[in-house]
Amino acid sequence: MTSNTIIWILFAIVIVIFFYTRFSSIRGMRNMNAAQFEEAIQSTANRLVIDVREPGEFKGGHIVGAVNYPLSSLNDKLKNIPSDKQLFIYCQSGMRSRQAGRVLSKNGYTNLVNLQGGFLSWKGKKVK
Repeated sequence: MTSNTIIWILFAIVIVIFFYTRFSSIRGMRNMNAAQFEEAIQSTANRLVIDVREPGEFKGGHIVGAVNYPLSSLNDKLKNIPSDKQLFIYCQSGMRSRQAGRVLSKNGYTNLVNLQGGFLSWKGKKVK
């Protein structure tokens, strides 16, 4: 085997791992489109809506009733997040909220909902 072949194999492995960690299912987390997410929020009494964007993004507009726990400091905020509530998580496009779901799942949270398409897809009530 040549060194070029080994490099290409390692490169392929890194790419597979990257996509697996980004797009694989997360235990305890469901994905919903904006309409499903809005309906679920309205019909769930014991819930917490979490915006994982940075504070500047949150101040620029967010879902009514959401709290801001940025992904960058989510580990520090875990003590503030109740484990007995259904957690509705969103970001700008849906990628950071998936990462937040992974963090929460690894810390024992099991009732998670991710907004597919993030705040960009949201048509419901907003704080501007």
